[in-house]
Amino acid sequence: MSGPAAARPVAARPRQRSYLLHVGLFLATFLTTTAAGALYVHGQNIRPIADGLPYSVPLLMILVCHEFGHYFAARAHGVDASLPFFIPLPPGLGLGTMGAVIGMRNVTRDRRKLIDIGAAGPLAGLGMAIPIILYGLSLSKVAPAVPHSIQEGNSLLYALLKFMAKGAWLPGHNQDVFMHPTAWAGWAGLLVTMINLMPIGQLDGGHIATAYFGNGYRVVARRLHRLLPLAALAVFVWVYLNVRREAGTRWDWVEGAVIAFGGALPWVVWYVIVAAVGRLGGGPDHPPVDEQPLPRSRRFLFWVVVVAFIGIFMPVPYRETLAGSDAAAAPGATAAGADATVNPPAP
Repeated sequence: MSGPAAARPVAARPRQRSYLLHVGLFLATFLTTTAAGALYVHGQNIRPIADGLPYSVPLLMILVCHEFGHYFAARAHGVDASLPFFIPLPPGLGLGTMGAVIGMRNVTRDRRKLIDIGAAGPLAGLGMAIPIILYGLSLSKVAPAVPHSIQEGNSLLYALLKFMAKGAWLPGHNQDVFMHPTAWAGWAGLLVTMINLMPIGQLDGGHIATAYFGNGYRVVARRLHRLLPLAALAVFVWVYLNVRREAGTRWDWVEGAVIAFGGALPWVVWYVIVAAVGRLGGGPDHPPVDEQPLPRSRRFLFWVVVVAFIGIFMPVPYRETLAGSDAAAAPGATAAGADATVNPPAP
């Protein structure tokens, strides 16, 4: 999770007293993401932990750009915003972080200011993620798919970047790219940006959509939130059918159902997170905005964000794949060293 905190006014507190907390959370997140990167490289062994730096450093660069995009936009508009609060996550649970948030004491009702603040973070983070992915892909290898490895989610932008780097649409023809840790960091940046741009609740996308459509959008946002479990069901069916095709004569419907459940689970998690953020923020609806129409420049900005969201949208963020022959590398095999090119563990 990344972006502005729940869009309700929060109690004022002296900013200077929280500097130590900001620094401490950042250092903790640096440690957990580096450990997550080391696990990515070595499998079950976290040492040497320094081998996780090619993952943690670029990922934190993306998150820093995202959060300071919000921060500087807020301060430019006179909105009192905190420095980012980074959220560490135990490395065995996935990315090593749940992103970061900034707090805003007095949330603006001005739609022009709100769309600027909401869009600045994702666009800044995306601008950093794209060159990181391209560099990471230049260090990654294309090889036959390995059964039971974790396949990262594909999007239009990510597929295009893979084509630019490798000259092929991947995965395809039983081939896939096995991501260098830096490529994984860039892909994680795309995933975090996609989540935040979902136009619901008090995510960045919710701020942007409310600023564009006005207060009536809250009805649409509620309905979209309720559709997330249905999206999970659709992903379950889609993954189940694809895994069945990949397995061929090795098909086991129980294994297929377990893999499909894992592919659908993120949509359920996001449903719960959006509901929790709404409760913490004082309610499921976005705070009201004024009725002043948006200028043409901000309407254009809205459609830039829409195109970005479509480009990075991943219906299946990650799933286990059964593609590849039984003669491929053993399930769970990883390459050692800082130039490891293994598919990532599930975030």
